[in-house]
Amino acid sequence: MFQPETCVVALSFMVVTMLCWGSWANTIKLSPGYRFQLFYWDYVLGLIAGALLWGFTLGSFGASGRSFLADLAHADAPHILFAVLGGVVFNVANLLLVAAIEIAGLAVAFPIGIGLALVVGAISSYILSPNGNPILLFSGIALVAAAIVFDAIAYRLREKERRALSTRGVVISLIAGLLMGTFYPFVSRAMTGENAPGPYAITLFFALPFNYLLMRRPLDASAPTLMSAYWSARAARGMSGEFWAVQSGAPAPC
Repeated sequence: MFQPETCVVALSFMVVTMLCWGSWANTIKLSPGYRFQLFYWDYVLGLIAGALLWGFTLGSFGASGRSFLADLAHADAPHILFAVLGGVVFNVANLLLVAAIEIAGLAVAFPIGIGLALVVGAISSYILSPNGNPILLFSGIALVAAAIVFDAIAYRLREKERRALSTRGVVISLIAGLLMGTFYPFVSRAMTGENAPGPYAITLFFALPFNYLLMRRPLDASAPTLMSAYWSARAARGMSGEFWAVQSGAPAPC
């Protein structure tokens, strides 16, 4: 499999990853009328397709470790279980983040959720492996935490007339951030040991979906939705490229 050999290559991969991570949530705002519970199935299918794509390309070539298929066959049940648990925690966190975006808006939910995930992740990573300059690290953590607090306060002041919904959006964002900051120890454990699979195989196990519960019990106080609504949804072909869900026999808007 291919693995970065230099800091420059590794940092380049990290930058691309952060750009993708920070931009996917915008696509839900390009899909007005499309329930986020249904939207998330598109996200899950994209994760699985991406895991297979990278597995059969970068994961199958290179001088490091085993190939993708050999890695999948080599993995034992305990390591797979830890990878799946990490994926469940991350996907629940991501689902809650999308729900918070639906309730509170992208400008509020994303900074609070992702900011808290960075804080929790940085602290837990430093506890497990205390490397780097602690002064710079914890100064950055303090700034991120302050930004989260001010963002939540600004949102609550703006939404005085919708106080209950405002509180729900912020609380869901905080829960999403806490969960998203705690998934990594499971993934780290899954990649540790004699029979541990490599990162490309871990990604496939990690991408398993966990979405149906929020379809049946939405957090935004909306009506439950069925899987049949996903298959009946279609794209409105127009200059905007927006997606509209066709549910309950209602026609898509022109």
